[in-house]
Amino acid sequence: MKTLKLFSGTRLSTGLTIGCVLLGLQIVLIVFAPWLSPYSPVDADPLNVLQAPSWQHWFGTDVSGMDILSRVIYATRINLLISITAVAAAFVIGVPIGLLIGFYRNTVSTLVMRVFDFIQSFPVFVIGMALVSVMGQEIWNVAIVLAVLFVPMFARLIRGEVLSLRDRPFISAARCSGATDGAIMFRHILPNAITPAIVQISISIGMAILLTAGLSFVGAGVRMPTPEWGLMVANGAQQMILGVWWAALFPGLAIVVSVLTFAVLGDALKHIAAPASRGEK
Repeated sequence: MKTLKLFSGTRLSTGLTIGCVLLGLQIVLIVFAPWLSPYSPVDADPLNVLQAPSWQHWFGTDVSGMDILSRVIYATRINLLISITAVAAAFVIGVPIGLLIGFYRNTVSTLVMRVFDFIQSFPVFVIGMALVSVMGQEIWNVAIVLAVLFVPMFARLIRGEVLSLRDRPFISAARCSGATDGAIMFRHILPNAITPAIVQISISIGMAILLTAGLSFVGAGVRMPTPEWGLMVANGAQQMILGVWWAALFPGLAIVVSVLTFAVLGDALKHIAAPASRGEK
């Protein structure tokens, strides 16, 4: 048992350290992008089209002559801004909704759940494309669409926890002491139900990054010349048949690293929130 605890603790510490280091790197890129980028991320240079990686352009240039390294750095701002904003909005909206529909089991709660069923019955990517096409290909519109898609997930998580807590003895004791429904929900139930939703935040940010990049890849996300990883991969993929591998490779690696960051952090948070899963009885 001691060996199991030591192994699990080491794995948790390593994962958390890796996740924090990768997240710190991305924060540095976001904050210091103007100083770290050797060129403008949106200025085309027809004289340096599709230049291979070199000392002048470390990641090469794309079909418009824009420096790929500079665009990858600035795209960190765009992709994380969209993803974090969308997930934060979904969390703020979904948690209270899940709390209410879990605590009050009535016609309104049933109707809300049917609306969530309707939203989640469509493939996430397809409904995302449809909503962005209707609302317009702007950064904030993409964030709003992703928030709409993630609200049902957070609401369902909280609702499931509330349903398991609302009939517990300590809730009955709170009722007997004269606590109002609001006090019971926000003082007694929510603190005990919020942990799964908090853990889900990190995982959802990774999903949002993939969805943002995917929407841009198929032309339903942000538009040129905005530096965005999925858009860069889409533009670079068209040149791969000509042997221009760098235009799609480096933004693709940026997506992998960013998603991996939040996946690792989410796994670490899950283990921290559930000690029993690490053998800590």
